Amino acid sequence: MHGLVSAILLYMAVSAMAAPPHQASDPASISDSRCGSCHADADRAWRSSHHARAMQPATTQTVLGDFAGRQVADGGETVFLYRAKGAFYARARGADSSLRSYRILYTFGIDPLQQYLVAAPNGRLQSLTVAWDVRQRRWFSLADGNTAAFDAAMHWSGRYYNWNLMCAECHSSGVLKHYDAKTDSYSTTWTALQVGCQACHGPGRAHAEAARRGRLLPMPVDFHRGEKSNEIDQCARCHAVRSRITRADEAGTPLLDHFRPETLRAGLYYPDGQQQGEVFEFGSFRQSRMYQSGVRCTDCHDPHGGKLKRPGNATCTACHNEASNERFPGRPLRHYDDSSHHFHVSGDPGSHCVDCHMPAKMYMGVHSRRDHAFRIPRPDLSERLGVPNACNKCHADRDSRWATNILAARYGERKPAIHFGETFVRARRGDLLSAPALAAMVTDQEQSAIVRATAIDLLGSLAADVPIKALSDPDATVRASAAAALARNGAAAPLLPMLNDPIRAVRIAAARSLGAAGQERVPADYREPFTRTLDEYKNSQLAMADAPVARLNLASLARDQVNLDEAEDNYRAALAMDPQLDRARTELASLLVECGEEFAAATLLRQGIDVSPDPAPLEFALGLLLGGAGRFLEADAALRASLEHRPDASRVRYNHALVLMRLERWNEAEMALNAVRANTPDNADALYALALLHAQTGRIDSARNIARDWLVAHPEDSRFERFANWQR
Repeated sequence: MHGLVSAILLYMAVSAMAAPPHQASDPASISDSRCGSCHADADRAWRSSHHARAMQPATTQTVLGDFAGRQVADGGETVFLYRAKGAFYARARGADSSLRSYRILYTFGIDPLQQYLVAAPNGRLQSLTVAWDVRQRRWFSLADGNTAAFDAAMHWSGRYYNWNLMCAECHSSGVLKHYDAKTDSYSTTWTALQVGCQACHGPGRAHAEAARRGRLLPMPVDFHRGEKSNEIDQCARCHAVRSRITRADEAGTPLLDHFRPETLRAGLYYPDGQQQGEVFEFGSFRQSRMYQSGVRCTDCHDPHGGKLKRPGNATCTACHNEASNERFPGRPLRHYDDSSHHFHVSGDPGSHCVDCHMPAKMYMGVHSRRDHAFRIPRPDLSERLGVPNACNKCHADRDSRWATNILAARYGERKPAIHFGETFVRARRGDLLSAPALAAMVTDQEQSAIVRATAIDLLGSLAADVPIKALSDPDATVRASAAAALARNGAAAPLLPMLNDPIRAVRIAAARSLGAAGQERVPADYREPFTRTLDEYKNSQLAMADAPVARLNLASLARDQVNLDEAEDNYRAALAMDPQLDRARTELASLLVECGEEFAAATLLRQGIDVSPDPAPLEFALGLLLGGAGRFLEADAALRASLEHRPDASRVRYNHALVLMRLERWNEAEMALNAVRANTPDNADALYALALLHAQTGRIDSARNIARDWLVAHPEDSRFERFANWQR
């Protein structure tokens, strides 16, 4: 009873300390209306934009949804939406599974859908997973069917629908989370509820005061000056998948001083770079020739209203036409808006430039977003890589072979250039033979920087050498990926100068890598920048301490520094935030094994298997743990379960073969090893295991032949010599 009372008192204290989200003054900022008093045209365009209505108080004027007593199915639950005394309410089950009414405080978004925010304990706002389809005038659910488990992070009351963490800084201006990790609470503030002038241009008070005195003082972000990256970096702060690395942004500074954008990671992008997950625009645009040529967002979009500057194909033909353009010399000069180019009837589907070069994908149920890589359709890649293509998005009744043949007939048979996706798909499967092609890609300046950075990430995942030259790449994204990957290869000396890189994301990646390699390897004359920059890295994670992955990163760092109690605390904090964060669970299990707590580790993994939407990695980890403990029958069961979920996982199948060999189930083990070799022909470990299996089952000649063939191509691999020299 005493414990219950203490818990209630603690809850009340935490709730009292956490102020509800509210507006706060900023001495450097002014009101948007003051901006509009001088910039009337820009203000008029902005007021009709999505930015101006990104977040609004819930009123009869702003709420678009039908709250006239509607019941909506929502992830296995039902939400009742109604009005009472002039306010809007949702009756739903909360985090504790109890049914209660929540008042709608804010609207979120304006078109093509509108979401709704309600208050939750500890200064939180939560986004309901029922949303209003503005165009079809209907309610629909954003929830998956499995979110009725009330402890799930993906339930509407969970962490991933938390406005403070996931949404606030891109739907309002001047947001400061003010997150308290000790109490898991917020006192979040904003300077403007919507995305206003100063969200893009920076604080405007100095500019306005100078103008009042008749002087011209540029805004902190001046889009009329500087490089193209100045504008694009500013847009990318919200129009990119990225992680924050500082508590607050500083207007006019490089993107990677405050954020680390994602590369073309599996799950977010298809192997050929097409958008797959909800990636917004930046990562796609970075792949494009248009980006490389200096095209900016505002070449196509009105910066204040957000709409396209020109209708239809005129957006594209403003540049892609028969006339020369001094901004883009060397561009082919021809007439594009014609059936001789697009082979469709003008005005019909397929005749619009975006149909072929910017295929759309649906997100959040009703939001169609176009891929901004502006790529040439490649149905031949669909055949080889299993990726979508623009042709078959319209011609769904035909296959990609048909589309490939049509293009060949119309444009002539041409051997297509090797696409980076062909290498990426092999690397994602763990094929070590892809490493040389990846390494060549890293230093190929014809490839976009985001492709080169992704190649580095994949080399790191294969534990393959990353070209040191990448550390001096002119693009900070490439340098940051290289600094992160080189630690996996044990390289320390090349990273030391990176501690003084002008870009924060590069510095902290180098510091984290050196911390993993062992800080004793840092020479005395680099100790000060190493300590300072490692603190920058820690602060970058603390800036996102309300995100489970940040606590995971802090745990991994503490483990590298042999602060095992701190590591365990952060692992458990990450899992408390998100029980389905499998990497935190497997790393914690590994730590427990390291500390001699194998039973606790196995229990932890089994608990995760029960709740994970993708249990294969946990089943694999459990199989390795049980095999290491000599419990081979249990290991066999765990690894089989993992392979049922991921049949193409060569590493799992290889380890399963080793377990089968320990159980003397030779035929099954041989079949497993041959399957690994079929998927990854250059897998030396699998080939060695196969030679060992043949030797143990009396097939000495076969083991000898395997070893000798391998040694011809790989004379440095001395492991095989024991078989090559065996005699009967």
